[in-house]
Amino acid sequence: MEYAIGADIGGTKIQVAAVDREGCVICRHLVPTEAHLGPGQVMEKVLTGVELTLSRLPGDAGIAGIGIGSAGQIDFASGTVAFAGDQLPGWTGTSIKSRVEERFGLPAYVDNDVNVVAVAEQLYGAGRGLDSFLCVALGTGIGGAIVEAGRIVRGAQGCAGELGHVSVDFNGPRCDNCGNNGCVELYASGSGIARLGRELIAESAEPPVWRPDSREIAQAWLRGDPQAARVMDVAIRALAAAIAGYIHMCNPQAVIVGGGVSETGPSFLEALDREVRVRTSPSVRSAYRLLPAYVGNDAGVIGAAAQVWLYSDGQ
Repeated sequence: MEYAIGADIGGTKIQVAAVDREGCVICRHLVPTEAHLGPGQVMEKVLTGVELTLSRLPGDAGIAGIGIGSAGQIDFASGTVAFAGDQLPGWTGTSIKSRVEERFGLPAYVDNDVNVVAVAEQLYGAGRGLDSFLCVALGTGIGGAIVEAGRIVRGAQGCAGELGHVSVDFNGPRCDNCGNNGCVELYASGSGIARLGRELIAESAEPPVWRPDSREIAQAWLRGDPQAARVMDVAIRALAAAIAGYIHMCNPQAVIVGGGVSETGPSFLEALDREVRVRTSPSVRSAYRLLPAYVGNDAGVIGAAAQVWLYSDGQ
């Protein structure tokens, strides 16, 4: 049996797993990132995780390669971190690919964490059989990936697909992460919904029953709470405006939505789809479908490993 090793590097945790060609996780290793201790120890945790995962496989197991998905903007050709924000301080400039290949003597592939989620969806999930689709990951921020003609679109420096930093209000608040005004991330991410909740609490004569937490607000919205509905209406309209822009720009077959915010369930996706459709022209609307992400919480580590299958097969 042949396996690929995948590593998913986030601001909170690092997960390493052995994955087979069917996208099944065979064994895994999970540790906190502790990014505040510096990039050196983050890289060492990745390398140690790969070693431990390899040690748990049968002696006759074949290892095709190692795939890494990392938060930040990644130069795919060199496997180097082009830019990483505050969640991974000092991570910018880290040569992930060369460190992994030097340690293990196996081919390594490194990409942005949402790009590898798109790989997982392309091979095993909602993107199977599609040549053109977008992935939108609704977490603490908003990440994105663009697939065209079956390939990830990376741009000049590996930074394409920063869908969270498309503005939906040029007079809106300034985004500290990119410098733009009114980024959709400020409205429809977990942190954005929490921000809207805090603003509503500050201006309300009667405080709501929920705390300014995206999950609490979403659950209150599902129960019919009118104040939560005000917050979620803004978030959904902002996200729909951004997605409508993506659709007019890319004309995809599907927009695949995943991440913690999307886990609110079908009501969220149905409301979002209705809003997207009234904002898009019939010529592009007819080809588009809004789909929930399929692979789930393991998409990052499965997609990281699946890069080995995808790119070693010449795609």
